[in-house]
Amino acid sequence: MAHDLVLFDLDGTLSDPLEGIGRSINYSLVYFGYEPLEFSRLTAFVGPPIDETFRIITGINTAFDLEALVTKYRERYAEVGYSENVLYPGIAEALATLSEMGVPMAVCTSKRVEFAEQILEMFELRHHFLYIDGGEIGIHKWQQIEALLLAGKVTQSSVMVGDRSVDMVAAHRNGLKAGAVLWGYGSHAELSGEHPFYFFGSPNELLQLAPS
Repeated sequence: MAHDLVLFDLDGTLSDPLEGIGRSINYSLVYFGYEPLEFSRLTAFVGPPIDETFRIITGINTAFDLEALVTKYRERYAEVGYSENVLYPGIAEALATLSEMGVPMAVCTSKRVEFAEQILEMFELRHHFLYIDGGEIGIHKWQQIEALLLAGKVTQSSVMVGDRSVDMVAAHRNGLKAGAVLWGYGSHAELSGEHPFYFFGSPNELLQLAPS
């Protein structure tokens, strides 16, 4: 099926961010007197907005305190955390092929746009994407896609590709089709529960998104 735009998630879809995210979460937790968490417990928090992550971990619900945790997290993430990303094998090649085939692509991520830009520049992937849409505290991904629809940057012929149920929900809530990647942090059960149109078992399978 041809789509007018492929909208990619970043974390867990194009690159593995666990080390940078995990270390930066623990940096913030320790600063505010909480115990650091094992990385095995932090995998669940790759993808969702960072304020939601701190809300779940700490039980805090006040905007002021959550913002303080996020600000401390971003202090480390901006300095070094963004660079602790690892590109998934085969992603660079798949994106290059899709570009060569004329497939329009963009990125929609819950992380702040400047961090996403830095990561994509670091991997020399930025030129593949028409634009990068980043999140902010209190904004859900479905709201990001809704805003992109209103701005004419996506249509209901576009497809959202990600590794977590939040990506699938955001697409479907706005009338887009969704594609689930199986190499990220969402389980098959989590993803299949949201009935994505596509399942991708490897980056090479993303080439299904090119027009035939």
